[in-house]
Amino acid sequence: MRSEDMLTGGQILVECLKNEGVDVIFGYPGGAVLPIYDALYDSDILHVLTRHEQAAAHAADGYARATGRPGVCMATSGPGATNLVTGIATAAMDSVPMVAITGQVPTTLIGKDAFQEADITGITMPITKHNYLVRDVNDLPRIVKEAFYIATTGRPGPVLIDIPRDVSAGKTEYRDPGPIGLRGYMPRLAGEPAKVAAAAKLIAQARRPLIYAGGGVINSGAAEYLRKLAETIMAPVAVTLMGIGCFPGDHPLFLGMLGMHGARYTNYAVNECDLLLAIGVRFDDRVTGKVDSFASHAKVIHIDIDPAEFGKNVPVDISIAGDVRTVLVDLIKNLTCNPDPAWQEKIARWKKEYPLDYSREGLRPQAVIRELSDMLQGRQYRVTTEVGQNQMWAAQHFCITRPRSFISSGGLGTMGYGFPAAIGVQVACPDELVFDIAGDGSIQMNIQELTTAVNYELPVNVAILNNGYLGMVRQWQELFYNRRYSQTELTNPDFVKVAEAFGAEGLRVEKSAEIRPALEQAIASSKPVFLDFIVEREENVMPIVPPGEAISRMLG
Repeated sequence: MRSEDMLTGGQILVECLKNEGVDVIFGYPGGAVLPIYDALYDSDILHVLTRHEQAAAHAADGYARATGRPGVCMATSGPGATNLVTGIATAAMDSVPMVAITGQVPTTLIGKDAFQEADITGITMPITKHNYLVRDVNDLPRIVKEAFYIATTGRPGPVLIDIPRDVSAGKTEYRDPGPIGLRGYMPRLAGEPAKVAAAAKLIAQARRPLIYAGGGVINSGAAEYLRKLAETIMAPVAVTLMGIGCFPGDHPLFLGMLGMHGARYTNYAVNECDLLLAIGVRFDDRVTGKVDSFASHAKVIHIDIDPAEFGKNVPVDISIAGDVRTVLVDLIKNLTCNPDPAWQEKIARWKKEYPLDYSREGLRPQAVIRELSDMLQGRQYRVTTEVGQNQMWAAQHFCITRPRSFISSGGLGTMGYGFPAAIGVQVACPDELVFDIAGDGSIQMNIQELTTAVNYELPVNVAILNNGYLGMVRQWQELFYNRRYSQTELTNPDFVKVAEAFGAEGLRVEKSAEIRPALEQAIASSKPVFLDFIVEREENVMPIVPPGEAISRMLG
């Protein structure tokens, strides 16, 4: 083999990434990945240098959720790799396609406690769909191809590739590995016909059907078919946090989020339905509350790409394994329906009696979100959230009308997620308005990424709902711990000055009348903007289902 035909492992990795269509990597360099970064220097792949590896993972996650394509993040060995762990776990819990690349000490030093050595494949085994330690540079093309295939097929998820420094620096000839075939890994796409027919029969018998839809609908690109199904059988549609956007928020059949912070009418509907059609969901404990009481009057049909979810949390009558879109197409062909007008009338009455509402006195966080929601309708926009009260208010009060435009950490509930995710979203969608809805606690967990946004001229806007507390924890202390506010009151920096110090813009809002002008100013700005909304300090997210209770037993 001629030396000019030889490539380093780093160069081979870059070629592999280009073949997978990768156009951006979010990462942070270090000694163990220097051969890769040297190869990237000559590449046309955009590398976004974050200020923390956790943020790189969240940015890749946001990019993936906004586009449906796998996000790619990279870090060096040891602490660089372990700093990715929270971001990888976040992606795993929400079924986000991601490929994480880490550097490793040379193969000769593995297991010898070398400088910056960490067993990242061992550490991430429970939070990845699969992971690899590459021991031979000749294996790199096959492994990269397999990693992208696994991350994006079946139930999406993160895959990690750990590359020792001697592998990324070693040389060999690059050869495309050809088609991928993995024994024992063949995700089922089409639903079993007999089960689809049985589901159609059960739907035809139902008088009070309800659809419970989740992120699996968005992942499979099935939003159009979900709408067709709901309108065909006239079933109201409740969504999970991950499912927000899979059904238009302004549709008459839309019921919003269910569960712990679901609206009363939504949870009442789940409690009284006689058929629950669960689509692309996993019956999360914050959705079901007390499992024995969840949809206790209903037959349950569960459609999901991952058969491991069937019966895991809630018993089901019919389970259909398959890609949600494929199954819905088949199911709709088989449908007849017998809608009961009284069911629609009852839900309409509940909506009128128990609306999601709030006080108009003072500056309320719900008012900020509703104003922003109203202003963005008709525009191309994406919303990310942090975690806590800000997240739940956004889920309750923001009208989301299309998939992949509401991006939030659901399963892991990762504080510090929203801002770096918004950076990834803005990279993916440079012509769209991107807002991160944050709390004053959560924004400080990755506030250093303001430098990233400024450096790459990403006009991400952050609406900080600043109440001087770790709001959701304080709310639980108020309701369930007799107002003993232990370690939840915050002393914050001046967010306006922080923004200005980073080279961004900062605006402070203290009155309701100032909300819209401030949002308009932020939207018009070409810079990242921190909007510091000084909201009512002890506003709560209502309703709330106390832990361990049935979801029909709400407070507020």
